[in-house]
Amino acid sequence: MEIGVRIARAQLSGLARSRRQVIVGPLVAMLHDEEAWYLSTMLAAEPGTPFEPEEIPESLAIVRKAFAAEGRWLSAEIVEEASPGLADLLVANGMTIAARRPLLLVEPEDLLVTKLPTGVTVELIGSDAERAEANAVAADAYETEDVEFKYQPVLADGGAVLVRVDGVAVATAAWTAVADGVTEVAGVGTIHSYRRQGLAGIATAYATQFAFEQAGASLAWLTPGDDGADRVYRRVGYAPQATAVHLGDPGGHLDALR
Repeated sequence: MEIGVRIARAQLSGLARSRRQVIVGPLVAMLHDEEAWYLSTMLAAEPGTPFEPEEIPESLAIVRKAFAAEGRWLSAEIVEEASPGLADLLVANGMTIAARRPLLLVEPEDLLVTKLPTGVTVELIGSDAERAEANAVAADAYETEDVEFKYQPVLADGGAVLVRVDGVAVATAAWTAVADGVTEVAGVGTIHSYRRQGLAGIATAYATQFAFEQAGASLAWLTPGDDGADRVYRRVGYAPQATAVHLGDPGGHLDALR
């Protein structure tokens, strides 16, 4: 199976565990019960399967109504190689491309996990209190108060790590529910006062390692937010294999998708 299709299908399967699906032709709304905008999204309903372009206007209109009915802002993530031309059709029907990013992948044998510097520790989040600490780190890193991730104990359904320096929580990274051996590593963040010390790379590498060794993943992927993040991820073994297109309707959180 072409790698972009494998990732898109796994993303669809993984999100379906915790979201309600509204399938409308070639599109599917993935609606989370919680109100945080980033927990709900739209994906291609059948990655790797050709779709009829003339279906897009009506399908998108129905998905927009589904999001609006629950007070959600519409965003989408499309793996370009799995659904060629879909992102451009969504733009033609009013959506805006916030970013086209390289989709980076790593397998267990290529992951580079270095020895921890003196004073640095990494722990697998195992309680509500530790999850709250990680949320605080992410809120500082992304300059937002809109971080509401909850601790859940089944690692195959997702998990996270917390990096400490001399006992202080300073960086975090997470992985999503594992589907067909695939997981996304996301939520990588370091508080501002501890940046440029290699801590994001440590968080990324250890979150990926836990996903491989304890959650059953055999392939991890992520999308860098900028060139600096791209370099961090490649240093721990991630390499580009596909393209992720992030889109949103105008007037919402487009800057957060870039």
